[in-house]
Amino acid sequence: MRKHLGRPESRTVVVWAVLTAVICGLFSAAFATWAAWHTARPLPDATETTALVAEVLPGYEINEVDPGAALFTFYSQPLRPRNLKAMLFLDGGEYQQGATVATVKTAPRAVQHEMVALAQGRLRETGWRVLPPHVEPELTCRAGGGCTPTGGPSNVSLVARRDDTALDIHWLANPSIDGTHLTVAVYRATPPAVLPAGIGGGLVGALLGGLVFAWASRRTRPPHPATNGVTALYAITMLFWWTPVLLAAPNLLGHHRDEPHPVWHPLWEWLGQPALSLFFVVGAGSALVALALATVPRRDADPLATATPEFAQ
Repeated sequence: MRKHLGRPESRTVVVWAVLTAVICGLFSAAFATWAAWHTARPLPDATETTALVAEVLPGYEINEVDPGAALFTFYSQPLRPRNLKAMLFLDGGEYQQGATVATVKTAPRAVQHEMVALAQGRLRETGWRVLPPHVEPELTCRAGGGCTPTGGPSNVSLVARRDDTALDIHWLANPSIDGTHLTVAVYRATPPAVLPAGIGGGLVGALLGGLVFAWASRRTRPPHPATNGVTALYAITMLFWWTPVLLAAPNLLGHHRDEPHPVWHPLWEWLGQPALSLFFVVGAGSALVALALATVPRRDADPLATATPEFAQ
């Protein structure tokens, strides 16, 4: 393998080839899944959401329904070209899955845990797969110390899924300023096309990434004039591409363990995208410059030195 990569003397070139193929496969799989996500049905409108809330939460009076603007939104609005600068400069985390949100101001006269239990029962009766509720106690924090639970009501989230629709019912520990007791967010589940698209896109990206690395490695072996420059640029690319993955994946894994998710976060968020998309752009730029340098003609030995004696004479 080292000989095929043009570096028979190197002990690490195979490792770098694998790392390159893996990261290229992950990025191409993320793009493929993003494209496949758009096969999902549009978000429910206000009428559908109102009917859904009435079905799963009878007795609750809806105050307002805010229809989702798009399947994925940036600050609750569809992503537009003018948003790209904000996304690049550490604001990309606001690119999130869209949802239609209903707010409820009038709730049945019951204690919180009874309302949660009634909602769980109603969801199961109407064919929803209900995950365990997630409880966040209200905390009191002191200036010089830690935070302790108040002992009062808690913020409770109940998530469920039915077919291609998921919902998140969120009870507030205390009504908000406008009197909202709870919110119901309705969004789409992962479309069936996402998994095969991710696998296929990942395999193609890994194959192409490995082939390009092999070509550049063979092309820039010494005495190529840009060997050192290409090596430095390649190191920059790997640093800027792998750092977001190593930062985002463990944090998102902990988040999934702490809270129930009827729909997992999309693949690109596990790669730190687009929250750290500036890292990806810088790495892609250094990779393109490195490939351009790899096309510089090699500086091999003088052809006269290897000529036949008859030609030399």
